[in-house]
Order: sequence, then structure tokens, then C-alpha cells
Amino acid sequence: MRLSEEELRLIDPDLITRARRRDEAAWETLAREHQEAVFRLAYLITGDPDDAADVAQEAFIRAYGALDRFDTSRAVRPWLLSIAANLARNRLRSVGRYLAALGRFTRGEELVTHDEAANGESGLLWQVVRRLSQADQEIIYLRYFLEMSEAETAEALQVAVGTVKSRTHRALGRLRTVIENEFPALRESVLE
Repeated sequence: MRLSEEELRLIDPDLITRARRRDEAAWETLAREHQEAVFRLAYLITGDPDDAADVAQEAFIRAYGALDRFDTSRAVRPWLLSIAANLARNRLRSVGRYLAALGRFTRGEELVTHDEAANGESGLLWQVVRRLSQADQEIIYLRYFLEMSEAETAEALQVAVGTVKSRTHRALGRLRTVIENEFPALRESVLE
């Protein structure tokens, strides 16, 4: 059973307190409640399920190590997502440098392809979102797929709330443009 955001806000501080005392069951509960969101954000950034799983695992390892420094008056999910996003971006930069070096040796042949599952409308919408910049993908994922508030999104991205508002506005504008130009089948169901 998945808990609501409000239930998580009430339970998380107690779980953090218990996990700080090395209560494994408390940490496992906390990790289980947030693992899907962390994995999905990592996948959104890396585009690879194996990399996303590695990033998610590393994010939880790092979070566990930083429990004593976590401010329990804050929400846990944005903190975990911030750790995951930073790790995923670092991995992506590292992979990008590696692929660029390989590309020089293979004279620009396509090295990696990602087969994106396109099942029905949700698959098409995923393809549309993947056409946006990484920053636009992140803001849309956090605000609309995870339904995080502007404040939580700001905390996860480590930016001001006003920045979240402006990035969201611009990202949605670019999303509309991609839908209108490249995915007219989605126009009626998504834009109206």
C-alpha cells in the first residue's frame, strides 16, 4: 500500500529518527516508500534503467550516510530526489565524456540506442517529454508526474520557488510546441 504525501510527511521524521539510531526496519521502510520516485527521476535523467538502478542505490547509500545531518523539519522526498538528481547528472556527464571519446574512434557511428517503450498515449507522452532538455524533463517530472509542490520541487532542484515557477512555465510552453508540431495525436487529450 502506497502512502499519501501527507501520511509520508507525518511518518518520515519518526522513521529518520529511528534510522539514525540504526534501526534497519525504519530505514528500509523509508527507502521503500521513496524508491520508485528516486528510480524514476534517475531514469528520466540517464535514460537507462540499469544506470538509474545504480544511481538510486547510490542515492540511498549516500542518504543513509548523511542521516545525522538531515533536518527533520524538511520533507524527505525532495532531499532524496536532490541526491539522486545530482548523482544521475554526474553519471550522465561521465558517460557523455566516455561516449564522445569512443565516437572519435568510430567516426560518429551511433553507439547507444535506447528503446523507449511506446505503449498507447502514455508512451507517446513519454516520447514527447524525452524530446525536451534535461532541465525541462526534470521540472515536468517533479511537478506533474510526482505531483510535488513548487516548494518541494525547489528544494529537490536546489533553486528558488520563483525559478521553479518560471522553469515550469517555459517547459510547458516547449512541451506544447513539441506536441503541436510532432505529436498531433496527443494535442486533444493533453492540451485541452
